[in-house]
Amino acid sequence: MGFKSLIVSSLYAISCGAIPAPNPLQAIQAAGPAAGITITKCSSPGMLALAYDDGPYQYTQKLADTLTAGGAKGTFFVTGTLYGCIYGQKTAVQNAYKAGHQIASHTWTHPQDFGSLSTADLTSQMQKLETALVNIIGVKPTYMRPPYLATGGNVLSTMKTLGYRVITDDIDSGDWNKNTPAQSEALFTSAGASGNGHIPLMHETYQTTVETLTPWLINWAKTNNLKLVTVAECLGDTIQGAYTNGTGNGASSC
Repeated sequence: MGFKSLIVSSLYAISCGAIPAPNPLQAIQAAGPAAGITITKCSSPGMLALAYDDGPYQYTQKLADTLTAGGAKGTFFVTGTLYGCIYGQKTAVQNAYKAGHQIASHTWTHPQDFGSLSTADLTSQMQKLETALVNIIGVKPTYMRPPYLATGGNVLSTMKTLGYRVITDDIDSGDWNKNTPAQSEALFTSAGASGNGHIPLMHETYQTTVETLTPWLINWAKTNNLKLVTVAECLGDTIQGAYTNGTGNGASSC
C-alpha cells in the first residue's frame, strides 16, 4: 500500500470511528527503526550512509557542499561545544539542513564517560543539544550516535525513553586514529559494496576526511551503484522522520 493510500484509508477509518485519530508525526516515524536499540548498518542493500561526527566545525559548509555537488546526502552527528559553540557554525548547520542532509545528535559536550553517566546526566546531554537545534533549525533530531560509540550503562534505556534511534557503525574509517585517506579507502574496498549498506564512522573535523576521503567515497559509491542517502533513509525512514518538534529558548550562545 502506498503512503497516499495509507493516509486515505486511515482517514476513512477515522471518519467511521474505527480507530482514534493518529498523530501525523507518529505515523511518519512509524516507518523508522525502534528507539533505544543499537543499529550498526543499513536495513537494505544498494546504499551507503555517509555519517560524520564531532562537528559543527570549520569544514561543515565545505562538507555539505561537497556532498550536495556529488548528488549525495550525508548525516551530521553534531555536538554543542566540542569544537567550539554550535552557534558559531549556525549558518553552516542551517545550510546543511536546508540542503537535505540529516542533522542528528552527538550530545552536548561529548563526554568521555558517556557510558557511565546517570540517566539524569544523559538526559541533560541530549536535551541541551535539542534546545540548541530547535533554536537553529526549528526541530530536534530523533537519531543520535553516542560518543565513543558507548552504549552500555544507562545509555540505551535513556535513549529509548527520549525516543532516540541509536546509531553506531559497521566501518570505522580510523580518521580519528591518524589513518590516511588511502588507509581509510582500503577499509571500504575490503568491506565491499554487497550486503546491507554501510554506516561508517567518520569525523568532519579532519580536513582530509572532508577534502579527500569524502570525494573518493562518492565516486566509490557511484562505481558500485550505491545510492548515497541519510542514515534515516538507509533504515527505511523518511527524512521527515529524522526530526520531531521541540521547544527552543531563543539562545544564540552556549
